[in-house]
Amino acid sequence: MELHDFRYDGTGSFDLSRYPTSARMDKQERPRIEEAMQANIERMAELQDRLYADGREGVIILFQAMDAAGKDSTIKRVMSGLNPQGVTVCSFKQPTHEELAHDYLWRAITHLPRRGYIGLYNRSYYEDVLTVRVHQMQTGYKMPARCKDLDEETFFTQRYRQIRDFERYLWENGYRLLKVMLNVGLDEQRKRFLERIDNPAKNWKFSASDLAERKLWPQHMKAFEQAIGATATPEAPWYVIPADQKWHARYLVSQAVVEVLEACDPHYPTVSEEQRAKLQQCREELTL
Repeated sequence: MELHDFRYDGTGSFDLSRYPTSARMDKQERPRIEEAMQANIERMAELQDRLYADGREGVIILFQAMDAAGKDSTIKRVMSGLNPQGVTVCSFKQPTHEELAHDYLWRAITHLPRRGYIGLYNRSYYEDVLTVRVHQMQTGYKMPARCKDLDEETFFTQRYRQIRDFERYLWENGYRLLKVMLNVGLDEQRKRFLERIDNPAKNWKFSASDLAERKLWPQHMKAFEQAIGATATPEAPWYVIPADQKWHARYLVSQAVVEVLEACDPHYPTVSEEQRAKLQQCREELTL
């Protein structure tokens, strides 16, 4: 299976169950896949350097997933070759009092990277149509009745439209958006939770609240299916990456990043004849 097999751009209906949590790659393929990922990492570094120098487009890469799907490790490994000078990272945790006092897209806007930069969102504004929907948090929002006293379907259909509009706005203002769902399986999540409990070095990653969310797995999967189905577009597609085999998932993500950077077609700025003459003059002074 190739990367395009996991891409959804809004064409046709979306059924999450059709997207596997594992590509079931033979372990003997791992050295080859990791070699290919390393080549992608090197290509990403080259393209990022051009993107930074060009400064015409910005790239936003956002990750959504259930707990233990591998968001942190994927970001760490896949983005290891990027120059930190041209990268911004934002981890979207429970909203602060200040963030709750603004609209739900406000914190995403305040963390937009400059054009020429790559912005990484570890979770994102999609939490406001995923976790919020599962737990019906919108009913407690401090907003006018006209904004929140709506039936569930109307409220979230409105939000999906707002997100599409926002992402279209980004596209029309020089940003490309890569949206990744790391699609981990229920049984694989259980194994990773047990590892976090059994390994003292990973105890800090586990929280009893993770089990509470696990019990709501069907509701979370339904929320993902509804959100992805309603917000995928050709300009802002979703990649539903099988995450049970981390080494293969990381390769697929690296391939997706390479493709979006190549689509930017970044070039180093051209130098005018006058500037070239000045450079030559400077060179002559340096070689005296």
